[in-house]
Amino acid sequence: MGWLPDGFETPQRLDLSTGHHLRPIRGDDVGIDYPAVMGSQASLWARYGEAWGWPPETMTPEQDHEDLVRHEVEIAAQETFNYAVLDAGETELFGCVYVDPPEDGCPPGTDALVSWWVVDAAAGTDLDRALADVIPSWLADTWQFHAVHYAP
Repeated sequence: MGWLPDGFETPQRLDLSTGHHLRPIRGDDVGIDYPAVMGSQASLWARYGEAWGWPPETMTPEQDHEDLVRHEVEIAAQETFNYAVLDAGETELFGCVYVDPPEDGCPPGTDALVSWWVVDAAAGTDLDRALADVIPSWLADTWQFHAVHYAP
């Protein structure tokens, strides 16, 4: 038995009030993911670098593609989840939402470890606020998580 109930169906989309939406990231998103990640590399490193070693300053598009394919495989296996934050036409990636199983260091009884980021240009905007408003209820209503640990 994994960390999700038997028969769990991976949510495929979450619409935001800003016109953006979330959907599971794919390897072929590299063309929009790479500029988003590297355009915000310093702030992402400050947030995730110590824990994940990501994103390295010298990451190449090929390395990013490998990372996205790994995420796609993990999503298909329902091991971990990475959702791209996209515009309506899916021509620009504005960030990602990570839904992972609890790990050592999470409070006892934690259902999931969740974090998200937006590109530097979207920090503090309506999009950033919309994510903060909707993610907790989405996790409770759609995922049936009752004890979420938000980190880092």
